Amino acid sequence: MSNIELSGSHHATEQTTSKSDPPEEFIVQFWGVRGLIATPSSNTSRYGGNTSCVEMRVAGKRLIFDGGTGLRILGRSWLENSPLVAHLFFTNSQSNRIQGFPFFAPAFVRENCFHIYGMAASNSASIKQSLCDQMLQPHFPYPLQVMQAELLFNNLTPGSKITLDDVTIQTALINQNQRSAGYRVSWKEYSVAYMTDLYQGADEIELGCITQLIEGVDLLIANATYTPPTSHSHEYAELLWKTAVNLAHHAGVKRLVISHHHPDDHDDFLDSVQTEIKNAFSEALLAREGLILPVV
Repeated sequence: MSNIELSGSHHATEQTTSKSDPPEEFIVQFWGVRGLIATPSSNTSRYGGNTSCVEMRVAGKRLIFDGGTGLRILGRSWLENSPLVAHLFFTNSQSNRIQGFPFFAPAFVRENCFHIYGMAASNSASIKQSLCDQMLQPHFPYPLQVMQAELLFNNLTPGSKITLDDVTIQTALINQNQRSAGYRVSWKEYSVAYMTDLYQGADEIELGCITQLIEGVDLLIANATYTPPTSHSHEYAELLWKTAVNLAHHAGVKRLVISHHHPDDHDDFLDSVQTEIKNAFSEALLAREGLILPVV
């Protein structure tokens, strides 16, 4: 286990409002809620078609979880806030988690500073190498080095703990096959868990790590579990969300949000899933782009 302690900043301010006392807030906002591949269409407009990206604003800290195409939209909303400091946490290095990073406009602003965290991928590539590789020719016209913001990379290992003043981020390896991390963000007596790689058939070690991170959280953000695209079927809708619901019941989770929707799940289908989930867990809902949930 490794601990990373950060306080203060480099050449930008951590505060979202001023350099005085940080705001007493814990807010979660969804900028991308789709899994696998972006799906912009008239049938996905209500829930959204951008791949995973969730922002947490905690006591003046800006935390981002995953950098799918939703990261581009988030970045545009920040362009007038320079200089700034933010922390980007990646669950894994698959394309749907990192593909928005080359289009993250604040990373091209010299005055900004970004702390970037991730575990080694299944091929042992670090998060820095994975982000660099997708910006090499012929995949992308400009290398990562054209980003002028200060980029500080942190290699996480299972069980790493990050301390940002009074905000703590705990990590665990929750999916060995995909080398996927889960996160628990804690501040004062409040906590949010981000788990977007749950799957049916997790072993005892993985389940133990998952349970430890989500135990008693105020909000659990989890994925629907589904098989590869060629096998996906709406006939088995209940199987998609029951893993997360069962875990939420078992761990005493207060609220549950299902995100990372399958590309084939259109708005009307997700409406029906929303009703089913509510019946199984009253404090549950499906994520939509633009959804804002105050934890405090």
